Amino acid sequence: MAALIRALTYATFFIGFFLVFLPARVLEISGVARPQRIGPTEMVGATVTVVGGILALWCVVAFALVGRGTPAPFDAPRRLVTVGPYRWVRNPMYIGAGSALAGAALFYRSLPLLAYVLIFAVVTHGFVVWYEEPALRRLFGEEYEVYRRRVRRWWPGLGAPRR
Repeated sequence: MAALIRALTYATFFIGFFLVFLPARVLEISGVARPQRIGPTEMVGATVTVVGGILALWCVVAFALVGRGTPAPFDAPRRLVTVGPYRWVRNPMYIGAGSALAGAALFYRSLPLLAYVLIFAVVTHGFVVWYEEPALRRLFGEEYEVYRRRVRRWWPGLGAPRR
């Protein structure tokens, strides 16, 4: 239970800053306002945002319940998480967060917010490649190497995980 509370606390700060506060500033600075009419484009954007948010939250809960830790680098899981969405892709939390942002960009029809999504994706990729993956190799050793060879980094495998 303590791991879940820690994970949800971390997620609240991460989501609050990177997925709410900064995007709101981007929209404010670029002069984008809430749509006057909710049409099909806005509905698709809202749906993508909600699905991305649910995926990210599912990952946070998996980190706490299975990994006994949080997504925060200073309170990493004690066990490698390879279940739930991690069965199909190694970074579903970032995919969920990026999808939520992309859905918001579509909802607001905002090119500046789309640019933020692209910056988020590039920075996240760099963080994963240069910090997170080496840290996971050190922490989990061969178990992580087997997982890394079996599951793709960004693009989910359809059906059974690759061998």
